[in-house]
Amino acid sequence: MKEFALIFRVEQNGSAPQLSPAEMQNRMTSWMNWMGGIAAKDKLVNSGTRLGIKDSKWVGPKGVVSDGPYTEVKEFINGYVIVRAENGDEAAELAKGCPILFGGGKVEVRPLVTPDNND
Repeated sequence: MKEFALIFRVEQNGSAPQLSPAEMQNRMTSWMNWMGGIAAKDKLVNSGTRLGIKDSKWVGPKGVVSDGPYTEVKEFINGYVIVRAENGDEAAELAKGCPILFGGGKVEVRPLVTPDNND
């Protein structure tokens, strides 16, 4: 078995919509059900976390620090989870149920590099 990062990407289109408490609860339930299903198959390695934008920075060569992510970027990484799968196809199948897809987002599937598997 290999480990894969499922990286959640969303388009940056101004401010996030204001959700009612019921809408927020529905979204949270969708995410919990999706990740719970992966965990029930013993495929969830790490539930990851959401990644914020406010107070983000990037550090470049020679100690240059700048605000980030870039404002001109249309997409940004919203979060990630780590799953266990036989191969990239199986990891992509796990990603197909991700709730971010139903809101127009994307899931990037990337294998984790290990000393035994550095492809």
